[in-house]
Amino acid sequence: MHSLSEQFLKSLTFTAEQLTMLRTIGEYQGKQELYFKQSPEILKGLQQVAIIESSESSNRLEGITAPHHRIAELITQDTMPKDRSEQEIAGYRDALNLIHQSAAHMPFSISVILQLHAWIYRYLPNPGGQWKTMDNEITEIHPDGKKRVRFIPSNAFETPTAMDKLTNQYRKSIEELCIEPLIVIPATILDFLCIHPFRDGNGRTARLLTLLLLYHFDYQVGRYISLERIFEESKESYYETLEKSSHGWHQGKHNLMPWMTYFWGVLLRAYKEFEGRVGTLTTGKGSKAQHITLTIENMIGPFSISDVERACPSVSRDTIRLVLRQLRDEGAIIPQGKGRNAKWIRKLI
Repeated sequence: MHSLSEQFLKSLTFTAEQLTMLRTIGEYQGKQELYFKQSPEILKGLQQVAIIESSESSNRLEGITAPHHRIAELITQDTMPKDRSEQEIAGYRDALNLIHQSAAHMPFSISVILQLHAWIYRYLPNPGGQWKTMDNEITEIHPDGKKRVRFIPSNAFETPTAMDKLTNQYRKSIEELCIEPLIVIPATILDFLCIHPFRDGNGRTARLLTLLLLYHFDYQVGRYISLERIFEESKESYYETLEKSSHGWHQGKHNLMPWMTYFWGVLLRAYKEFEGRVGTLTTGKGSKAQHITLTIENMIGPFSISDVERACPSVSRDTIRLVLRQLRDEGAIIPQGKGRNAKWIRKLI
């Protein structure tokens, strides 16, 4: 679409700082294979935590919530959802797992986009995987209840043609024009969100597509670090840069740079976090204690010793208990309850 036209892409210019960001992401990508070979058990734990966080954060950005322990059960035990919120979270879980397992066989195509949207709604009575039939708006609801329209997307009648054009221009940008994928991917996600092709679930589908497209070019950090969590933790910038970059989009006169620079920053943060965890954990004494500590730092809401066990499968329960007591004595975590149902919560500074 508008961000992927040949004229628009070739008109882009980048600052020295932006080019440095691109090079740094490339350097992190080049090192990721070293960590994949060194720490299989740690990586397994990180992947499980990432799926929990991604399912939780991506849905919470849309106002869909459930208790953390239920989300963990949905992901780790593959339990059946009990209500609508859990149904949507479970659908997102399944779509994530599909991408993690089959990304290489899932091109950026109309059928794949519709499939991912359908999977989000696979536990709900109203099926997904269908373009919108009524016009929609991207709105912001203020605490006082007032609504502000951020952007008016493509109308329902234009949507099928717009999506065909988006997927075709994506292929042309990559295969014929040979544009750097880290430029094409955020441009594609912006155009997808400006089209807003579904009645609901556009943001979640866009975040799934982000993971999928990064996989296609071997940026695998999203398997182990939740990009959705980083989007949620910086949600003010997430929404602000999307809004800034959408101004003038219908006329092809928009400024892609606010969103693109933010997108690269999220990817950089994820790689730094990944290296900080795995790079530290693979060398030196006390690595298991560090693994537990870093896992706990990433827990959202109250957590149990079983939650930590699932995220650290290579660590014994006795070692986890030891680290929990140490963190408690340091004031980093606070106990909630006693006995088998005891929970812990991180102390926010």
